[in-house]
Amino acid sequence: MKTLIVEDDFIARRLLKEILSSVGECDIAIDGEEAVQAFRMALDDKKPYDLITMDIMMPNMDGQMALKKIRELEKDRGIQGDREVRVIMTTALDDPKTVVEAYYRGGATSYLVKPITRKKLMDQIREMHLTQ
Repeated sequence: MKTLIVEDDFIARRLLKEILSSVGECDIAIDGEEAVQAFRMALDDKKPYDLITMDIMMPNMDGQMALKKIRELEKDRGIQGDREVRVIMTTALDDPKTVVEAYYRGGATSYLVKPITRKKLMDQIREMHLTQ
């Protein structure tokens, strides 16, 4: 499994990498702009990501905008349905408006509220059939 971790907080980034490295290759981006650039490069190299974990609140470009741009890149290249990258949005905010924005407008696959635990994250990944 190839994963892109998008997180501006060093400690959260380190935790996610520690968890996800056990199930595959991990790349890191520190904001939405880097995430979109990394995603585009992976598509160009014909080595797309299977999973993106993305914080919602980040500097430069937030996770919501980055997700919209990633979905636009997929659409432009004819990537749809089961072939789309799975995206778990992460945030410290547990409010319905943020959930609606992530799922229905942004096209997120899943949503986790911080603090993220190994069990919560791995359960989500198994539900997406990315690992056993």
